[in-house]
Amino acid sequence: MTFSIAFVAGVTPTKWTRIWAERRPDQPLEVFRTDPAEQDQVLRDGRAQVSLVRLPVDETDLSLIALYREIPVVVAAKDHFIADQDSVLVADLADEHLLQDPDAVPEWRAVATEVRDGTRRALPKMRDLDEAMEQVAAGVGILIVPHSIARLHGRKDVVSRPVEDVAESQVSLAWLASETTEDVEEFIGIVRGRTRDSSRIDSLPAGAERVKKEKKTDKAKAAAKAVRVAAAKAKPAVSRKTQSAPGRTRPTASPKKDKRRGSR
Repeated sequence: MTFSIAFVAGVTPTKWTRIWAERRPDQPLEVFRTDPAEQDQVLRDGRAQVSLVRLPVDETDLSLIALYREIPVVVAAKDHFIADQDSVLVADLADEHLLQDPDAVPEWRAVATEVRDGTRRALPKMRDLDEAMEQVAAGVGILIVPHSIARLHGRKDVVSRPVEDVAESQVSLAWLASETTEDVEEFIGIVRGRTRDSSRIDSLPAGAERVKKEKKTDKAKAAAKAVRVAAAKAKPAVSRKTQSAPGRTRPTASPKKDKRRGSR
């Protein structure tokens, strides 16, 4: 059975899938990109066993591991004032037209002039982010998106700058809690940077981990005992000192002391 990995736009799973291919050549992979609206749905309908998602998602019945955060950037036409800035504040963008649902950027919605005045006009028809970038390049409005999204859909006729006071986005690994299979555990280990030897063991339940450690310890003890026995057999026999009483030994008298006693 193929192990399927979904990922949302802007996330690059290549380093993890490469390690998987090295460790699990017996288990083929299917990797595909999802739209933000279905990044968790692919888990629920069985199209993927794990999904690299950008929060927020519906976390019902899901297990998640936080991977990293992304800074937000504003994207505008190349002759926009932000081109002369290193970064901007959301208040600097209050008079702009956002080519997104204002609820997607609540920090901008809270200060936006067109929202406050009720003058916000309808968005032009845009099938995807590439078409949204065309609108940006034409000077129709701006976008506020994670940095990786801006880079993925970047063009020569737009610029992007960090927005300091908009919340960073969280990228996480998600899977159905009820479907935590050995393959899922293996991929979790890879994402967490575990080595080939530790990736499976460290991901197992505590009880299973202890059993593995005990077996390894018993084997090591047996090997050490065999070495000691072999060394004892190879060691030449040495005569023991005469004992005057069980459990005690009498020190041998020094020859010099015997001569002194004889001369007296």
